[in-house]
Amino acid sequence: MRWEQKVQYATISDIGMRRKNNQDSAAVQLSGEREVWNQYGHLFIVADGMGGHAVGELASKIAVDTIPLAFFKSRADDVKKALLEAIENANAAIHERGTQNEDFKRMGTTCVALVLSPQGAITGHVGDSRIYRIRDDRIEQLTFDHSLHWELQRSGRLKPGDVFLPEAKHVITRSLGPEPSVKVDINGPHPVFPGDRFVLCSDGLTGHLKDSEIGMIVRELPIAESSKLLVNLANLRGGSDNVTVVVVEASKDPKDSVAATSEEESPVAARPRRTSTMGPVWTLAFWVTVIVLVLGAIMLATQHYVPGGSFVGAGLVSFVVLIRQWMANRKSNSSGDPDATVYAQTYTMASARTTKEFMAGLAKIERELHRIANEESWEIDWSAHATSITDAREAIDKKQTRRAMSEMGKAIDVLVVGLHAHRKRIRSTHISSQTGSTESTREKDDNTA
Repeated sequence: MRWEQKVQYATISDIGMRRKNNQDSAAVQLSGEREVWNQYGHLFIVADGMGGHAVGELASKIAVDTIPLAFFKSRADDVKKALLEAIENANAAIHERGTQNEDFKRMGTTCVALVLSPQGAITGHVGDSRIYRIRDDRIEQLTFDHSLHWELQRSGRLKPGDVFLPEAKHVITRSLGPEPSVKVDINGPHPVFPGDRFVLCSDGLTGHLKDSEIGMIVRELPIAESSKLLVNLANLRGGSDNVTVVVVEASKDPKDSVAATSEEESPVAARPRRTSTMGPVWTLAFWVTVIVLVLGAIMLATQHYVPGGSFVGAGLVSFVVLIRQWMANRKSNSSGDPDATVYAQTYTMASARTTKEFMAGLAKIERELHRIANEESWEIDWSAHATSITDAREAIDKKQTRRAMSEMGKAIDVLVVGLHAHRKRIRSTHISSQTGSTESTREKDDNTA
């Protein structure tokens, strides 16, 4: 990984369509100096608070405030240890605050943290918020959901295809705050290749979008556009919860330093070189094993059964040991080097290739929004909408999938802006009518008195 490369990111946290307040929080802290990056890397966090009133909002805010401060002040000699200590400090801070007020008792929050460092991508998490990596044509989940549903699958009591209570998917088994201590999952490092993109998100996103859909959007679109379309789709499919998304990209080339307006820039990772898993010693051992097997076979063929059988037996045992060791080395990417990075595995993987069905679904959403906007007289920038739709249709005709998705996403966003403005006007009218009704009642009571 190289300091010279740039990191671009986009962050959106949205209240959703059904909640009265946003209990999600997000934070990004980039290392501005090479020495700091070499020691710590760059830090990205998403937290999804839980609790009535503003309790969850407070818990998630404490998490995203405490973790960066503790992480970049840590004296630990290892990034994973520093991240673990920082998240544990956040748990302690939330728990202490919860004991100070009866209304805050057992408040909590999920938390996912991503560190992009010279060693690779390191994750820390508690709860069911997630971190994904999108590379080439696939999306991989780097974190394990601490939910009843996932825990039952891990224990073998529930198979992935089994039908289970939908509520179980939202029952989390760990969170920051309710208890004085918590088990934190620290995973990694995962290799970071140029062009890799990462998504940190709360379950307000994953509750409405499939992994493959997240992968398609993030793979095809600029990160600012992709984060906006992810949130818009989650809201249009119900918006049952707050939605927070952080999309991060390790640029493909050190010279690629131009970021979108809403994004920050900073240096990070390069594609690590792949090395052979068999060094000279292993090669020599392999050929010695082959020679022993050949000699044994020759002895058996010439009816020297005892020495021949011994040679063949020894050769087979040696061959099995070599194969097992080679597979272990290949899995860990150790290359025979005791100091080489042992890369972590992922939990799930799905295709991120854009499908015709997904594009057809976007077009259907746009048409339905368009119809409702006309019927309810939303205030829409119809000129911008028409331009995007025209460009999208042209791109579809030319089979330019990326451009088509981008323009369709822009058209949908124009309509969503109108939808939010319409909802806001309705709420304002409702509040005004309630206020007027209250004042009228007071005036009537005064006259009666």
